[in-house]
Amino acid sequence: MSYPWFALQVRSRYENIVTAHLSGMGYESFLPLYMCRRRWSDRFKEIECPLFPGYVFCRLNPLNRLPILLIPGVSLIVGMGKTPIPIDETEIGAIQAAVKSGLPSQAWPFVQIGQRVRIEHGPLCGLEGVLLDFSGRHRLVLSVTLLQRSIAVQVEDAWVTPIPLNPRAYSGLGNTPAVAL
Repeated sequence: MSYPWFALQVRSRYENIVTAHLSGMGYESFLPLYMCRRRWSDRFKEIECPLFPGYVFCRLNPLNRLPILLIPGVSLIVGMGKTPIPIDETEIGAIQAAVKSGLPSQAWPFVQIGQRVRIEHGPLCGLEGVLLDFSGRHRLVLSVTLLQRSIAVQVEDAWVTPIPLNPRAYSGLGNTPAVAL
């Protein structure tokens, strides 16, 4: 049986440490990274940075979360009140596909309104997201609704097909932000 994905809020710059602990304990974890350019006093350097700073994704049994909360650096499991809320499987799958594709990506402000598109060609074929034009290049914005965070992946114009606007079903969460446990 496969447990759902949850977001773990972690201390600043503890993402890699928490991911290593989770792997050592046998948990499936996911820390999406991207290459970013940082300036040192004497040079620029390309380093891997988390796409969702302060968060690590993990499959876990929500009824047995104490071992996770005891990992150094883990602050809480994101949810409502004392109830952890799982991340939508399709959202995690889309982020995993974007990272695996090797296409340039970066952290992006959360977007709810915009033209929804489906990728019909290329390494992200089948994914859906919001298409934006930024600095003359098209980007597909993929979101993790619970965290109110997004990433943007550069895509080719010919890969996208617009999706007709349909009213979304009521999710029960509304616009209320998630409360940390």
